[in-house]
Amino acid sequence: MDSNMRREIILDNYQEPVNRGLIGDESYLKVNTNSESCIDNLDFMVKIEDNVIKDIRFDGEACAISTSATSIMIQKLIGKTVDEVKNILENYRNMIYEKSYDKELLGELVVYDEISKQPNRVNCALLPAVAVERILEKLK
Repeated sequence: MDSNMRREIILDNYQEPVNRGLIGDESYLKVNTNSESCIDNLDFMVKIEDNVIKDIRFDGEACAISTSATSIMIQKLIGKTVDEVKNILENYRNMIYEKSYDKELLGELVVYDEISKQPNRVNCALLPAVAVERILEKLK
């Protein structure tokens, strides 16, 4: 992916993130996640029905990388089964840490495939993955 396309996807998802704003629905599982290396402090709400991610909402203060990664990840995960989500998250982590991963599986999330070159931004890009993993832990 060329750098202009990468920048456009990140900026679009930062300036107009999907599903920003929490709602008052007790059927959602909730977590807060933050970063020690940045201003990131986000609340996440995830609705899971019949082992499928039906909705993900978020709100809070975060940098461009965390906000855009959250927006892109939300779009990728809604409608997926819990097992599919786990596979996507594993591949995403592998990509971030420069391990083998399925590029096709990640879709637009590959805009962060070079984030490891900026070690101080890795936690920012991982924030939504950490949040969803914490939500999935609550299912056990």
